[in-house]
Amino acid sequence: MSSQENLVSAPASMNDGRSQTRDIIVNGLWKQNPGIVQILGMCPLLAISNNLVNALSLGLATTAVMAMSNGAVALVRNLIPHAIRIPVFILIVAALVTVVDLLMHAYLLSLYLVLGIFIPLIVTNCIVLARVEAFASKRSTWHSVLDGTFMGLGLTLVLVALGVLREAFGKGTLLSGLDLALGPQAAAWTIKLAPGYDGFLLAILPPGAFIGLGLLIALRNWIDLRKKEHGQHPA
Repeated sequence: MSSQENLVSAPASMNDGRSQTRDIIVNGLWKQNPGIVQILGMCPLLAISNNLVNALSLGLATTAVMAMSNGAVALVRNLIPHAIRIPVFILIVAALVTVVDLLMHAYLLSLYLVLGIFIPLIVTNCIVLARVEAFASKRSTWHSVLDGTFMGLGLTLVLVALGVLREAFGKGTLLSGLDLALGPQAAAWTIKLAPGYDGFLLAILPPGAFIGLGLLIALRNWIDLRKKEHGQHPA
């Protein structure tokens, strides 16, 4: 009897594991996207998204920090006294941000100088601390790393979309500044979208960031509304 119960429970636990993994991925990229659903981390989101390269670089740096922070906190969560958990979490995040900051300073100096203070400010980004406190301090290491990774990628997608919109309308280009990350030879890879187009200044100024973010939020809400309508009326 016990062997039959084991055979039944094993597939059930596997299905539960797959379901949790799928939920984490979908939540990070869509349902609980930090940029267009939770509306967290607005400072770097609006300040650095003036072109695609800057947006992608900061998004990937934030993703790396979130994945490592969630994993580190999940590993030691049972050793941290509840009363001092927030200072300890911030200390862990700060140590990992310092590692990312130093690596970018060593190997991507030009890009590091452009991103400036926004790399160290990942420490105070409410998205990072929110996921560490709400998820990693209560869940397994694997799921915590997965949550940090896909929450970071969800933010990166929003950054990239904003970067593409603002650079395309503001400068009429894509991939400008790629030489900062890949060297001088990458300057030739900049794409000019429309010959003679001088750009629309508002798009690369702070108001353009707010307008672009509002459009992305509206698009996401419209897609969700359409899904609900189709669900209610299958025909």
